[in-house]
Amino acid sequence: MSTQTLAQRRHVKAPVGDNDRSKPSARPANPTGFPPSAPSGTAPGPAGPSTAAPAGPAQARPTRAGTLATGETSPPRPGPEEPATAAEEPAVAAGPPGPGPLPHARTPFPPGSHDVLLTDLCSILFTSLSRSDQCRKGMQYLRGLLETEGRKSIRNIAALLGKPASEQNLHHFICSSTWDWVPIRRALAHYLVGAAAPQAWVVQPMIIPKTGRHSVGVERHFFPTLGQVLNAQHAIGVWAASEELSTPVNWRLHLPEVWLTDDLRRSQVSIPDEVGVETLGEGMIEACLETTAGWGLPVRPVVLDIGESQAMTIFGKLNAHGVPLLARVGGDLRLAVLDSVLPGSGGRPLPAHRVMSLAKDMRRPVPGREPGPHAAARPALAATIRVGLPSVSPASPAAAGVGQTAAGGELLLLGIGEEGGHWPAELWLTNLTAVSAATLVRLSRLTGKVDQDFTEIADRVGIRDFTGRSFSGWHRHVTLASAAHAVVALANRRERPA
Repeated sequence: MSTQTLAQRRHVKAPVGDNDRSKPSARPANPTGFPPSAPSGTAPGPAGPSTAAPAGPAQARPTRAGTLATGETSPPRPGPEEPATAAEEPAVAAGPPGPGPLPHARTPFPPGSHDVLLTDLCSILFTSLSRSDQCRKGMQYLRGLLETEGRKSIRNIAALLGKPASEQNLHHFICSSTWDWVPIRRALAHYLVGAAAPQAWVVQPMIIPKTGRHSVGVERHFFPTLGQVLNAQHAIGVWAASEELSTPVNWRLHLPEVWLTDDLRRSQVSIPDEVGVETLGEGMIEACLETTAGWGLPVRPVVLDIGESQAMTIFGKLNAHGVPLLARVGGDLRLAVLDSVLPGSGGRPLPAHRVMSLAKDMRRPVPGREPGPHAAARPALAATIRVGLPSVSPASPAAAGVGQTAAGGELLLLGIGEEGGHWPAELWLTNLTAVSAATLVRLSRLTGKVDQDFTEIADRVGIRDFTGRSFSGWHRHVTLASAAHAVVALANRRERPA
């Protein structure tokens, strides 16, 4: 995980749309659309909205994979056979690579390299589909996501497959059919529990920059990590993650209020009547609870690296539901110190960075955090302190800071840093009070694995490439793209030497 300072992050020249998942690059400094947490003890500087238009020319941004330039494409002109309902709206797409290698460009996966896994997985995922032609089209679409060159649009997939799957038929299957995507997602999650043994469920936002205004949920958002306003869709992904592989299993599309209170817009993109207004944080809670509590999956920790401004609201509500949690938090979060071994706390609530600064002498080495073959060569330092969320009596708010008790039970504050570096570089809050610091650090590292697999697999199979406009079409596309991601991730694991 990146240890850049906030100042360094601000000086990265990010292209338009280069936030979170906006292009296939190495993991960005901050993988979410939320304000980055400053290293503890540092004061965030001002970051106002940029006046730059989001559709302007892109600048090159250096990444670990080289320099990648991004740009935008113009909406495709309807072809003579394209039905009127198949209007497509492009996302901001990756442009040609700049100098330096780009090992994970959007090239297709070799035909035949995934046939056995694809057949096996489809036989399980598509049992909920009522018709054999739906199963056939589902497998065709998955094959197209794996083997189509460039953007995985319905048009390009149909061109690859030829006569067996016309564009109009595929468009109807994705955008206008009646099949339910939830059973397929649930089946995928259960399949991965048996095949890949996830260590945690990782919740990550996904940003999908767009050039137009008509795709469901598109709105102009200010992204503090870039200091820019972008035209984009905002989605929430829940990933089954382990140190070996990670795969998205559930998605929730965040719909701004302007989309849900306008009957015409709702009708044009077929938003169901039961979909109501919710904040992005509420959407994350619902996506998490649906996956972890509603699908009968084994209990695993939920790892949240979603930005300081949202973390505590989401943490508190999920904690109340008994969900095991590990969430990255900001240094300004005030906590009641419950650990008697911590000197200088004085029994009063302290900012999290101050708590962990006092615990500097309690640091111990743990295995390296970054995914990859050299992780063990980069040891980290970690410390844990027993804390709680401060509780203030309504009758005496002036007494805050003296003899307070903790709300929501005992928690652990985890600090992570590196030898000779800033301490603490990261702060995490967890209700896993019986888990060792080394295990917590390994769990926090899974967010990096998700980012890596998003770049190397999910973007490559077109997770953000849906060019239609409908609510159901978006959900069906990302569901099948998640299945295609699973095929590649599992195939890659089989090919690794024992």
